Amino acid sequence: MARVFNFSAGPSMLPETVLRKAQEEMLDYQGTGMSVMEMSHRSSAFSKIIEEAELLLRDIMGIPDNFKVLFLQGGASTQFAMIPLNLFQKHKKADFIITGSWSKKAAAEARRYGDVNIVASSEDRNFSYIPKLSGNPFSRDADYVHITTNNTIYGTRFPGLPQTGDVPLVADMSSNILSEVYDVSRFGLIYAGAQKNIGPAGLTIVILHKDLIGNALDMTPTMLNYKTHADKDSLFNTPPCYCVYTAKLTFTWIKEQGGVAAIEKRNREKAGMLYDVLDNSKLYAGTAEQPSRSLMNVTFTLPTEELTAKCLQEAGKEGLVTLKGHRSVGGMRASIYNAMPVEGVQKLAQFLKRFESENS
Repeated sequence: MARVFNFSAGPSMLPETVLRKAQEEMLDYQGTGMSVMEMSHRSSAFSKIIEEAELLLRDIMGIPDNFKVLFLQGGASTQFAMIPLNLFQKHKKADFIITGSWSKKAAAEARRYGDVNIVASSEDRNFSYIPKLSGNPFSRDADYVHITTNNTIYGTRFPGLPQTGDVPLVADMSSNILSEVYDVSRFGLIYAGAQKNIGPAGLTIVILHKDLIGNALDMTPTMLNYKTHADKDSLFNTPPCYCVYTAKLTFTWIKEQGGVAAIEKRNREKAGMLYDVLDNSKLYAGTAEQPSRSLMNVTFTLPTEELTAKCLQEAGKEGLVTLKGHRSVGGMRASIYNAMPVEGVQKLAQFLKRFESENS
């Protein structure tokens, strides 16, 4: 069976060259006679893999030396607890901007360990926009400010970063890390599940300023303390070895594409194709307000559920799969992460135009 264009919100498609390289090295990684899946995390071969993965990530993201890179497990959801446990260092208080389900969950978890102040929320319009902030709305005594840079379910992204002054900015970048250029020095901590733009599910990337390490709450379990993992360079226990290996291959691919800036340019081109279809359509309606539109997740609805089902079925026949929208929004969602080629988006845009002409 031929490969399809997989528009899944995650786990998502990987670059074909990454998959082929992994296939090539599956049984014998660089003369070791074994797969990375079978390899000791204490071996010299794997030590080189994880070291190279970190160096590549630092290179393509421009991560400063005063930031630590951690390769962890537990998904972004574990970070919802890990962050307050480690960052509630002074006042046990955090400011949140609520822009979707994941930021709501992160705030609810932080509330178990301290005070949470909701600075702004877009829940009033089903998270279809990113709230505009005026003045300096953040608490002076907050230990951190939390945002979710891209909202997978609702198809929105922060068009710019909030100014938080001396308060560390914490960002969940699970669905748009490496998709556009960010100045890492603007953040105190960045975290991301790998399964959208980096590799298979099972790996979580944490990038944090070294000043935020070493002051965890006394109740913090050993495995949820950043210092535990920072002191051992992510090798305190067995990391998700094969996921780290695949991430290294993806980082190499991004560098070969021209880096994150080149990837961002392509992503803007891909998103533009689909938004152009929506903006000139009488059948489809985008669910995200224009200034807040995501580059990664294009969400839209059709007039009826019957027509939506028909559109999904016919798209699937053409190898355009996993386009069903999240149940809280409905409609359709095209997730066009880094690995989605331009050709896949072109084919989807052409299909949507044809489907409209045949069903208007």
